[in-house]
Amino acid sequence: MKKLAKKQVIIITALILFAVLGTHRIFISSKLSMGDYQHQPELEHYIPVEVAADTTPYVSAVFVESTNGTDNGVDRLLSSMRTNGVEFYQSSAFPNGLIASGDVVLIKINGQWAERGGTNTDLIRGVIQAILNHPGGFRGEIIVADNGQAQFGSERRGGSLDWANANSADRTQSVMNVIRSFQARGHRVTGVLWDDFTAVKVSEFNTGDMTDGFVVEDTIRSTGLEISYPKFTTEYGTRVSFKEGIWNVTSRSYDSDRLKVINMPVLKSHGLFQVTAAVKNYMGVPSDRLTSRRSHNSVGRGGMGTLMAETRMPVLNILDMIWIGPDQGPRSLYTTAVQINKISASTDPVALDYWASKYILMPEAARFPGGRSRAMNPDGTDPGTFGHWLRLSMDELHRAGITATMTESEILVIDNSRR
Repeated sequence: MKKLAKKQVIIITALILFAVLGTHRIFISSKLSMGDYQHQPELEHYIPVEVAADTTPYVSAVFVESTNGTDNGVDRLLSSMRTNGVEFYQSSAFPNGLIASGDVVLIKINGQWAERGGTNTDLIRGVIQAILNHPGGFRGEIIVADNGQAQFGSERRGGSLDWANANSADRTQSVMNVIRSFQARGHRVTGVLWDDFTAVKVSEFNTGDMTDGFVVEDTIRSTGLEISYPKFTTEYGTRVSFKEGIWNVTSRSYDSDRLKVINMPVLKSHGLFQVTAAVKNYMGVPSDRLTSRRSHNSVGRGGMGTLMAETRMPVLNILDMIWIGPDQGPRSLYTTAVQINKISASTDPVALDYWASKYILMPEAARFPGGRSRAMNPDGTDPGTFGHWLRLSMDELHRAGITATMTESEILVIDNSRR
């Protein structure tokens, strides 16, 4: 009885402490023991579950899973998110879920580069299937899209959804191969390469302009960005404005809430901007052609933060780290890419980029000659460093009242890839 009473006291005390302290920044690992933590100084930025956390609540969560793309890694990622309070599926039980059964989900990939430079097509397949597995039955539409600007890229002609040398376990499996396989099963999944109309300037649907193209706003923002975004009709007749939402021809109105963006970049280095990940991936949203390269030039001044804030924020960012490009990016070849077999996700693209650059990309980049890894440091403050322009991007989100953080103590990392 005394032993039982003692256990009850311990349990009650633990519950009281949890209620008082709330949720704290904890690094969750099934392998780390107290001794492991004490003898691994490189992990001192994490707080394993066995160690008492401080009382600073976290701002953003980053979820990490192991996968080679062909297994159930996406399902495990979504399960980890659900366990920790981020529900992927919206329903009556989870009204704050990210994806509703009738949504139009736009998966913004990186399609400008072949080989390992583009988003892994096995991972794309997994995310599409996860959306289709909506417990309420998915009745909406899935669009896979990118804009390679019809310039640069692996063949100096922009992006493609049908690269012959793709990033997947089966190197012949292009994005369009994945899409066609879902279409063959009767699913409303489509691919739209915005390169096809990136040089076409149009007006919004509500003006009567039904042409596929890019809307360009006249004002140039303080970051140097001239806002532009795609507006198009899918092969199923769905009219999409990236900024305004889904156009209803009958009611002549936009449904903004029905359009959800999942941002799916691949982690790699960049010759000019040091790191390309979730924030930089939004460079595939505007038209560089119609804005005299103001879009690309604005990245270093925080322009992609401006673009996210003033067009449409992704509801989720899923970072492809199955193969990463730590050197010679954004091109990433079969021969130079490094296999990491991880994916990570966050609703906060800044926190995701901070963690992934510091703890995944930089250590691998340090293995290559040239010392480029230091410029990739998200804690960097000098102009030209990744940290400098990522912080400027974060500032743009903050001005719009959007949650984002680069403060490491405010980032909760739930890493299941260490199991």
